[in-house]
Amino acid sequence: MAKQRIINDVKITGIADKGKGIARDADGKVIFVDQVAVGDVINLRVTKKKKDYLEGVKIALQEASADRVKPFCEHYGACGGCQFQHVSYEAQLRYKQEVVENAIRRIGRIEVAELLPILPAARTQYYRNKLEFAFSNKQWLTAEQFKAGVSFEKNVLGFHRQGAFDKIVDIQHCYLQADPSNAIRNFARQKATEMGLTFWDAREQHGQMRHILIRVTTTGEIMLIVSFFENHEDDIKKLLDSLLEAFPQITTLYYCINPKVNDYVLDLDMILYHGKGFIEEQLGEVNFRIGPKSFFQTNSHQAKVLYDVVADFAQFQGHENVYDLYTGLGSIAQYVAHKCRQVTGIEEIAAAIDDAWQNAERNNINNCIFYAGDVKDILSPDFIKKHGKPDVVITDPPRAGMHKDVVETLLKLQAPRIVYVSCNPATQARDMNLLAQKYDVLKVQPVDMFPNTHHIESVALLELRKSGVPVISKIKNLFGING
Repeated sequence: MAKQRIINDVKITGIADKGKGIARDADGKVIFVDQVAVGDVINLRVTKKKKDYLEGVKIALQEASADRVKPFCEHYGACGGCQFQHVSYEAQLRYKQEVVENAIRRIGRIEVAELLPILPAARTQYYRNKLEFAFSNKQWLTAEQFKAGVSFEKNVLGFHRQGAFDKIVDIQHCYLQADPSNAIRNFARQKATEMGLTFWDAREQHGQMRHILIRVTTTGEIMLIVSFFENHEDDIKKLLDSLLEAFPQITTLYYCINPKVNDYVLDLDMILYHGKGFIEEQLGEVNFRIGPKSFFQTNSHQAKVLYDVVADFAQFQGHENVYDLYTGLGSIAQYVAHKCRQVTGIEEIAAAIDDAWQNAERNNINNCIFYAGDVKDILSPDFIKKHGKPDVVITDPPRAGMHKDVVETLLKLQAPRIVYVSCNPATQARDMNLLAQKYDVLKVQPVDMFPNTHHIESVALLELRKSGVPVISKIKNLFGING
């Protein structure tokens, strides 16, 4: 095995996509490094060589950045869930703002009339409404635990260690979800162990305890889903009854049997064991029913902030015909429905559209229509003829961005305004570059939905150009600005 290259006294000068720090070697080649802060001076070991860049890991901190703070979670660096805990929240916001700016400038190569400062989250801890944990009979050990002789043959319940499918970081206290999330998880681990239930072995493919999912809402409701490998009814009943006795605040309890290799449960039959079968969340004027397979924004408090930006950018006057692409369970569509004439939503996942119809009915929203199917297939000339040309298009695609056929359709459709919501500024910038043939980007608003992580939401307002000259060029010409 070739000796890996060590580079000493390297300064971190910026933050790239996925929170990686940017440094350069003596030849000027970019090096990406995890778990660093801008201003750090480090020694690193090169772990991967590519044609245009290197990847490395920090092996020593020579000089600490002024942005550094002490991580508040004992599991930081092990579970990989909160990559930015070592950085102050003010610095996190600055980093994320720079990521959006860089995406627009370097990937989008577009001019934006107004790039707004990122909207911070009011809560930087206990903000997630959904968390999933995996059972395992093998614990992932830190270097310190390994040296201390801690056994990895131990029943654990927590998060997958990044890159280790068969070992789980045993989580004692997680700062991502409010009480009683931690208590439920720790009780489930303890009770299953006391009962002698076997925990999942990912390599050998056996073990009864697989996975739990906890949802909480701002209305105080709790949903718990427990996944088992086999349908041992007596053991399942005993464990679930114990959970309900210990936590009577659980409003809905499901279980499922997962005989598959992976922990994915959304393709499985959900068996309702207790409660009404759903929990309720309130955003603005809309009460959402969330089932065991429902997709919903995982930060309820900040979701309202995000949706308010969307509504503001759309500039509703009450008469608008709106298309909502990649609508999910119709959360944005229903949030803005009272501000416009009609909203037509499209979503590929049929179960999400079922949720959308149910939520519209329960909220007496009569001006929303929903279609299940791929946006690129549904958004056809016949569809547009049937529902009319939109005044506003809202699009909230997955991380991969919009399919090129959807972009082409939007260019032909020429809606006066497009409000583009994205969880990936890079693909948003790419799509805006394509739309720039006919649209000006008037505003971009970053929103921090996930503090202490590298994830960013970005909302852009695009307006159909009325002449061949981009609006930013008009502004520059008006004020005599060059460049």
